[in-house]
Amino acid sequence: MTTASHIAATAGTIRDGLDEAERASRDQIQALQLKRLAWSIRHAYDNVAHFRQRCAAMDVHPDDLRQLSDLQRFPLTVKTDLRDTYPFGLFAVPRERIARLHGSSGTTGKPVVVGYTARDLDMWADVVARSLRAAGVRPGMMVHNAYGYGLFTGGLGAHYGAERLGCAVVPVSGGMTERQVQLIQDFRPDAIMVTPSYMLALLDGFIKAGIDPRQSSLRFGIFGAEPWSNALRVEIEKTFGLDATDIYGLSEVIGPGVAQECVETKDGLHIWEDHFYPEVIDPQTGAVLPDGELGELVFTSLTKEAFPIIRYRTRDLTRLLPGTARPGMRRMEKVTGRSDDMVILRGVNVFPTQIEELLLETSWSSGHYQLELTRPGRMDELTVHAEVRVEEFPSLDTERVAQELARRIKANLGVSTHVALLAPGGLERSLGKARRVVDNRPKDR
Repeated sequence: MTTASHIAATAGTIRDGLDEAERASRDQIQALQLKRLAWSIRHAYDNVAHFRQRCAAMDVHPDDLRQLSDLQRFPLTVKTDLRDTYPFGLFAVPRERIARLHGSSGTTGKPVVVGYTARDLDMWADVVARSLRAAGVRPGMMVHNAYGYGLFTGGLGAHYGAERLGCAVVPVSGGMTERQVQLIQDFRPDAIMVTPSYMLALLDGFIKAGIDPRQSSLRFGIFGAEPWSNALRVEIEKTFGLDATDIYGLSEVIGPGVAQECVETKDGLHIWEDHFYPEVIDPQTGAVLPDGELGELVFTSLTKEAFPIIRYRTRDLTRLLPGTARPGMRRMEKVTGRSDDMVILRGVNVFPTQIEELLLETSWSSGHYQLELTRPGRMDELTVHAEVRVEEFPSLDTERVAQELARRIKANLGVSTHVALLAPGGLERSLGKARRVVDNRPKDR
């Protein structure tokens, strides 16, 4: 049996706290990737007409894949491909083999629909269980799951992964903040899975209930579904007294569990490269960039049956780095921005997480904020709406600190902004992903 075949055959075997793929060398992982990549491209080519047509237009065929670098010859997939083939045009198995469907909310047009075979769901549970274990969670622990259930992949993806690891799951979903605080107090879970912005809402709930969040039972927090800064990690760890790690995924690739930070290093997310092959490209030209350079993250699935995805443009901005806690698996730098979430203000690129970091350096910010774009005249303007902590608000000189924040944003990011400080609760709380940017500019721009 070849090394790649051995890793594939023993993928679920746990030894010394790690499964076989986590223990593999870089050479072993790459050998496995080439074998699985050849299968995935052939599977998509033979069973997905849209992909076959795109390959024909680029004069490329599955037989042209002889080494990993040949992948860049194949077409990129973008979200419009998924919407143009709605609902099942990119599926590679008959509908009777589909065990589950997930999808986006579809608030801006047709939703993105993704499908899973029973084997896909099994693999998904495995990679989420691996992620939780890397985050410090162990069998027998209790996981409070506050990701949204339903078509969104977060809730059920986290749920089945935690159960696969051997944990008890509290399937709370989003909302009902006061009740969630009470359940955390009563059930005493060891870990929580939730968006980082909703964790701040839970923090508000603890404070409102007069409970010190550091006295809760929570020891591990696994946060994802939206970009968040290292400054917010420090804030969450300090206020709750837990270890906070980042989990990465997206519906088009599988859901949560594509990559995960290891609790022992917290130095970026190890990509589970035995199932997902990453590239980083120049967002403008589409050219593949070498490891270490910042660009747009692209993923190809290596083992998915129902919905193989080839070179999917995530719009997330990051760079690929060598593995550390899992040496055979490359890391992706923590995503702190998206190419479609970037604000271009008078020629300067601004990401919400850059504002977040500056806010969390203050003593008065609650961490809740929103950026509003307007155009009252000929020029775009940006207003930072930021909430003040409950204990700081009564005595805070809001005009002075607003001016100071605007000055610091100008000094650090090079853009002039307006700053509006709000009383606690002044911003609507998100039950899932936070809406960080509100564009109120004229629609004819």
